[in-house]
Amino acid sequence: MLLLASLTTIVLPLTAAQLDVYAKEAGLKYFGAATDSPGKRERAGLEEAYPKYDEIMRDTKEFGQTTPTNGQKWLFTEPERGVFNFTEGDVVTSLTAETGQILRCHNLVWYSQLAPWVEETEWEPEDLREVITDHVRNVMEHYKGQCYAWDVVNEALNEDGTYRESVFYKVLGEEYIKLAFRLAAEIEPDVKLYYNDYNIEWPGAKSEGAIRIVKLLQDEGIKIDGVGLQAHFAANSAPTLDQQISVMQSFAALGVEVAVTELDVRIETPSNETSLGWQAEAYKNSVGACVQVPDCVGVTIWDFYDPFSWVPLTFEGEGDALLWFEDFSKHSAYDSTIEALKNNSGSSTSKY
Repeated sequence: MLLLASLTTIVLPLTAAQLDVYAKEAGLKYFGAATDSPGKRERAGLEEAYPKYDEIMRDTKEFGQTTPTNGQKWLFTEPERGVFNFTEGDVVTSLTAETGQILRCHNLVWYSQLAPWVEETEWEPEDLREVITDHVRNVMEHYKGQCYAWDVVNEALNEDGTYRESVFYKVLGEEYIKLAFRLAAEIEPDVKLYYNDYNIEWPGAKSEGAIRIVKLLQDEGIKIDGVGLQAHFAANSAPTLDQQISVMQSFAALGVEVAVTELDVRIETPSNETSLGWQAEAYKNSVGACVQVPDCVGVTIWDFYDPFSWVPLTFEGEGDALLWFEDFSKHSAYDSTIEALKNNSGSSTSKY
């Protein structure tokens, strides 16, 4: 996606920056946006946009929280066995140290974006346990004291609620989930420990699978504090407000908190008034569900600036999934998100 040639000459004042302000008034702990390393992946070649982007990203009235979209994943933190590199993750933690934004850390054990040495080795159970232990321990120790929460295990489920046949599951079965959470609780007892997944935002087999994971850990006496609902949606097929409230309540009934952790709503490009209207409704419903469920602590969008989104490279012909267009004007979904937050402002007592 090409930036407008005149981007550097456009004057776009930060007017009414307020997402996190309204989120807190609605009783949430935060409203945040994930961010990535400058010059990497989707951000490569778009350096012209960085000053304006950084100005918005650092505005704590807009975003009170952030998450590294990539920098803390296994591929980057342990590219070779026993060789740790925290350079990319530290880009985002340095940002939060300067701004005071809450940091959700993401993630420790995931089947994707693994270093090749993890996927290509034929593991014996004892060796893979050691690999998981070393990885979780080294990464968590490096970021100790900086994270509000960790996504400990990410996307362990198939769409039918069965376990995904990852390298970890093939060798260790569901033991790897228990091992990762047990280790995380031992290393940093006060951090919130989450299971995080997509397509668990409405009742069904996959959300039931996530409930099973929570119960598995609880039955073993292993600490789990939350479930992250990624909320990567297509605008014309997103779950309803009631569906999202229902599934959030089903997790909360187990005694864990919930969060919307990676919200974006993709539409066919070029976008039009109809598709942007669907998108606005989808954002409103997700944010509205969170503010209506007492145990939903906050919302994170998966970056905020359309050119930096993962969507166009993953879903051909789709994009414009976030709240700011290429020229830094806002989607109508920004206004619908504010509306969802304002609808609950003053009606909830914040726990934070």
